[in-house]
Amino acid sequence: MRKLATLLLASIFAASSTAQQIGQNRSADGQDNYTMSVKVQLVVEAVVVKDKQGNPVRGLTAKDFSVTEDNVPQTIKFCEHQDLAETAKPLPPSKRSEEDLKIYKRLARERIAPEFTNNERYKNRRLLALYFDMSAMRPADQLRALQAAEQFIRTQMTSVDFVAIMRYNTGSVDILQDFTQDRDRLLSILETMIVGEGQDSAEDVDDASASDTGAAFGQDDSEFNIFNTDRQLSALQTAAHMLGQLNEKKSLIYFAGGLRLNGVDNQAQMHATVDAAIKAGVTFWPIDARGLVAQAPLGDATQGSQGNSSIYTGAAANAVTASFQYSQDTLYSLAADTGGKALLDTNDLDSGIVHAQDAISDYYIIGYYTTNPAKNGRFRRVKISLNQNLEAKLDYRQGYYADKEFSKFTAVDKERQLEDALMLEDPVTELSIAMEIDHFQLNRAEYFVPIIVKIPGRELALAKRGGAEHTLIDFVGEIKDMVGGTTVSNVRDFVNVKLSDATAAELAHRPIEYDTGFTLLPGKYMIKFLARDDETGRIGTFQTTFVIPNLNKEDKRVPISSVVLSSQRVVLKDAIYDAAKAKDRAKDDAVNPLVQDGKKLVPSVTRVFSQSRDIFVYLQAYKPSAFASASSNAPAPTSKGPPQPLMAFVTLYNNGAEALKTQPIAVAPNSATRLGVAPLNFDVSAANLKPGQYECQVTVLDPSTGKAAFWRAPVVIAQ
Repeated sequence: MRKLATLLLASIFAASSTAQQIGQNRSADGQDNYTMSVKVQLVVEAVVVKDKQGNPVRGLTAKDFSVTEDNVPQTIKFCEHQDLAETAKPLPPSKRSEEDLKIYKRLARERIAPEFTNNERYKNRRLLALYFDMSAMRPADQLRALQAAEQFIRTQMTSVDFVAIMRYNTGSVDILQDFTQDRDRLLSILETMIVGEGQDSAEDVDDASASDTGAAFGQDDSEFNIFNTDRQLSALQTAAHMLGQLNEKKSLIYFAGGLRLNGVDNQAQMHATVDAAIKAGVTFWPIDARGLVAQAPLGDATQGSQGNSSIYTGAAANAVTASFQYSQDTLYSLAADTGGKALLDTNDLDSGIVHAQDAISDYYIIGYYTTNPAKNGRFRRVKISLNQNLEAKLDYRQGYYADKEFSKFTAVDKERQLEDALMLEDPVTELSIAMEIDHFQLNRAEYFVPIIVKIPGRELALAKRGGAEHTLIDFVGEIKDMVGGTTVSNVRDFVNVKLSDATAAELAHRPIEYDTGFTLLPGKYMIKFLARDDETGRIGTFQTTFVIPNLNKEDKRVPISSVVLSSQRVVLKDAIYDAAKAKDRAKDDAVNPLVQDGKKLVPSVTRVFSQSRDIFVYLQAYKPSAFASASSNAPAPTSKGPPQPLMAFVTLYNNGAEALKTQPIAVAPNSATRLGVAPLNFDVSAANLKPGQYECQVTVLDPSTGKAAFWRAPVVIAQ
């Protein structure tokens, strides 16, 4: 993948104020619309109330409870009883049928559906999430875990159970199925999950238990395991955040083949994962998918012998045993710290799911709006008691960590904020973003796709008024294939915009543009792009679908690229920030058709132009039939002489009438290119055009074949 990233100051023109009003919540008459917003923090507690005999106590209301936060009394806003015992009924045993064996060709990668005030979908329901960490299980353990989940769904699932299926496989947390009671659907998803090798399941530890592979000395494996463990814990944290939008109690059954911390290196992520689970009301129930293990003192036949003196002193045998125990200690800690229970050293894995099922009985959901508005990330201790001297045992979350303001975010918090925003289906619109996506054919298979993002400069100038001398802009985006749902390319970048007095004054009136480029194959894609002001934490999201056509199959019209409309060409060295290194920039500029003679054509994303500036129009036409194809053995054409040139011109229409037409230009396809590329450049003067809306049409003709191509788009001419 080739990638070029540059941040430029877009040119100022008289119509810029009109363009900037788009997305700024301003009315048509130019008057400001004022918005009033009130932010409150809702705290939800799930409270289990049992009498001395261990039976659930029913019939309580909000008046029967008292809640304090850091010894400050809180006002309970709602209290809801979740009655599971009255409605729980065992489902009839399910037998394997042909319907169960139906394989879903495309697994849904969706989010957990949130609940709403008028939606009682999860009322009196037990929520169980089956989480499969495929990166931490060997193939045999994966099969054992899937069989246990299938056994539970077939024989032990009740009428109050809602089950979700989640999977982590080193890349992302996929929600294969949202909470449902449809057993056939759940069984089909389990049948679809693929078990295989190469999932980073091997535990490489640098101690006396490590085998001697006979390979040359290389990087210390433990350094990579530090990050592998962090990724596994971070994935658990992401799963907890996904489930946290539901108020009910949630149990996450965590199937893994052990999880070993690497000294103190993973403690921070371990702490963050546990805190996220507690805050989200999620209980971890880890299940060691390795089952009951009877291993030889020096390891089994799946690995080589240690090959050092430790096999004679007993250190190797102790190291093997200790390594196995350490991998279980983390599972035990995850369960103990969140209120669950780990299932270790047993082959009856489905009993671990039953334990999680039995742990959720009748309980009350209590909600209150905290009186402490500080967002400092500190721990707040919660105490719940019963009024009127009622005697009962209460089990609830003893406290939670408050939210943080962006100014108090750590580097990890900032990265996680971007990841969470990228996963949201609802866009974040605190920053205004506009985007243009173009495509130009590189060869018979690949297309260069420049992406231009425009942000109003005055939104970033706010950081200067807050006392900052510069502002960082974080960019993150991904492109997904709409057919397979896989991520085919991504970008993660940041730029440092210096806000001197002169620059801040310019940014107050000019938008900035960030551009990057990718190499893609023909197909339908979805892009999601985020920008964040790193001084204020404000985020803007842009999401759309686009299609890269296969121009090789175009036989009715002249194949052309995207048409770029612009009002300026900028010298590359004048960019206020360039994210590409000098060596990479030269390589990327060579394939970027918008870069010519050291100048870059800056696309006008909003397509609003001033009368005082020319309109630059650029596109490429292709005529590969004029030359021998490099991908075939077809002989070169027998016609003599150079290839026939292509004719092209630009026309502007106003209310259906022709307002301007350029002189036709003739451009011969480049015989040095296999595609027969014919670059078409136009400079259109707008000085004689009246302000208003126009239709810009580009016409390309091939006299030798009689084919033509037409492109049309609306533009605005302003004074």
